[in-house]
Amino acid sequence: MQDLQQYGAWRASVAASLDGYGTALREAGLIDAAGEQVLARALGRLRDDRLSVAFVAEFSRGKTELINALFFADYGQRILPSSAGRTTMCPTELLWDAQLPPCIRLLPIETRAGQLSTGDYRDDPGAWTVLPLDLDDPGAMHETLRQVSQTRHVATGEAERYGLFDPEDPDLAAGVDADGHIEIPRWRHAIINLPHPLLKQGLVILDTPGLNAIGTEPELTLNLIPNAHAVLFVLAADTGVTRSDIEVWRTHIGAGPGRLAVLNKIDAMWDELKSPVAVQTEIARQQHDVARLLGLDAGQVYPVSAHKALVGRIGGDMDLFERSRMGALESALFHQLIPARRTINARQLRADLEILAAGQHVLVAARLRELVEQLQELRSLRGKNQGMIAHMVRRVEAEKKEFDAGLFKLQGTRAVFTRLSTELYTLVGMDGLQDRTETVRAAMSAARFATGMRAPVRNYFAGARAGLLDACAKVDEIKSMMDAMHRRFAAEHGLSLALPQALSLTRHVDEIDAIETLFERQFGTATLLMTSRATLLERFFDSIASRVRRVYRAANADVEAWLKVANAPLETQIRQHRDNLRQRQATVQRIHDASDSLEQKIGAFEHGQAELESTRIRLAAIAAGVTTQLAAQSHSPDIA
Repeated sequence: MQDLQQYGAWRASVAASLDGYGTALREAGLIDAAGEQVLARALGRLRDDRLSVAFVAEFSRGKTELINALFFADYGQRILPSSAGRTTMCPTELLWDAQLPPCIRLLPIETRAGQLSTGDYRDDPGAWTVLPLDLDDPGAMHETLRQVSQTRHVATGEAERYGLFDPEDPDLAAGVDADGHIEIPRWRHAIINLPHPLLKQGLVILDTPGLNAIGTEPELTLNLIPNAHAVLFVLAADTGVTRSDIEVWRTHIGAGPGRLAVLNKIDAMWDELKSPVAVQTEIARQQHDVARLLGLDAGQVYPVSAHKALVGRIGGDMDLFERSRMGALESALFHQLIPARRTINARQLRADLEILAAGQHVLVAARLRELVEQLQELRSLRGKNQGMIAHMVRRVEAEKKEFDAGLFKLQGTRAVFTRLSTELYTLVGMDGLQDRTETVRAAMSAARFATGMRAPVRNYFAGARAGLLDACAKVDEIKSMMDAMHRRFAAEHGLSLALPQALSLTRHVDEIDAIETLFERQFGTATLLMTSRATLLERFFDSIASRVRRVYRAANADVEAWLKVANAPLETQIRQHRDNLRQRQATVQRIHDASDSLEQKIGAFEHGQAELESTRIRLAAIAAGVTTQLAAQSHSPDIA
């Protein structure tokens, strides 16, 4: 796990260097509002970066034991409940949030009766039951964490209201007892806040319930599993790949970067009556069979014994740990996942650094140009009489008036900017999205057959996508207008202006596409004639609507941030040029009035020019130091 700690140290080092660069830019007055926004985004990315690893399996595959063996063996006992049968009844996240005390937060199953997704409840502290964790008593902590195993027996009507029972499903009907009750999970979701060293470094572990829950809990299908950086699909060596395993793999996981299969419980194949070579041959055969059925290379299937790895680690039996073959899985998980994640972060941060350096270059160039122009102006006054100096005073005054007149003309363009901005906000507005959501819900309720419920959802995706694409076109219109305004103003007043930063909303369009793809996987071709499928689709639409709302909120935030600083380069240089004109006017006037020495003033400007050049060199060195920190990484490939 040293890789994760090194990754955390790398992030902290880069953040310190980047923060120092920002401080230096501020002290030099060479960063505008747009640059501050870029800097805050980069530092936020480093601060909030998480590495999420999801564990998916049918029950009794040893998934929770695998988590204990990989991450929590140093506690000297099992931390997460692990025993025969089902031990994880609800999706469970393990992470560390320093703003909260060690605790387990539990979302009651009753919240499934409403239209809000699990994600909608994350920012509502009142919705969760919170139990403290006693870090000094592992036994007590273990008992508290057993909450994730808790169930309730409820009437079938109540279970049906939560989307957990369908009388037409024979498998579910078989679970009804003589009193008409059925067992359901007590909690809908659990978040364990634990100050474990790996969790402090940004690791997030997702422990999922059995495969049936994967298909019925939209938060898993639409958010947590697709967004995990690594997904470990856990199978059992004694059962191999079942039909339900293959269905979940194809529908919800699939081969790709960060997707691994773990063949657990190989100790069940250890046979004292067979030679070690024969045992390894048998394990290898099972490994290749799993790979063939899942469409993977054999090297992407990792045979392990989580139980023996945990026992070996706790008991200090390294021979047993080696036999468990857990080391190969750890190596694949951390030695490849972390460098791949670091490469992505470094690429994004390098782009941010280039934007900051470009903004600094423009501001330095503008300031240097003003200094050179003033120096030339002052040097031209050497040996001139008072009449020539007076003429210079009038010329500077005329230039200032012309500049002020140009600013007045800008007001008309700013009015157009305000109108277009309002139109852009309307396109990504939440009110229109909510109206579309309610329209789809009404259409789904009115559909006579479940198969007719898919069309309104597809129309919903089309409308959400169209709104964002129209917003993209409006952004381009605003950008073109601002570019023309900048070029015209720069040409009229001899300025060198940086064009406004571009804004791309395509990542939000891509996210809508990704959500629709997940929907099509689950409901695109499946028959929906069963009541349970229709109910499930309605519940999934609630989560789809929640995800799309989050996409639109993110698009709103991007639009607001962009519009707030779109004119920052122009406004910064207008302010700087106005100040320079005032300074020129005052300087020439004082020389005209013989209150200042011309040579002293020339010397002061020459000193300012040298200082600015020195500042430019110093800032370039600091930026180079940040680049060096970004490059201090290994270049391991992504997990195949």
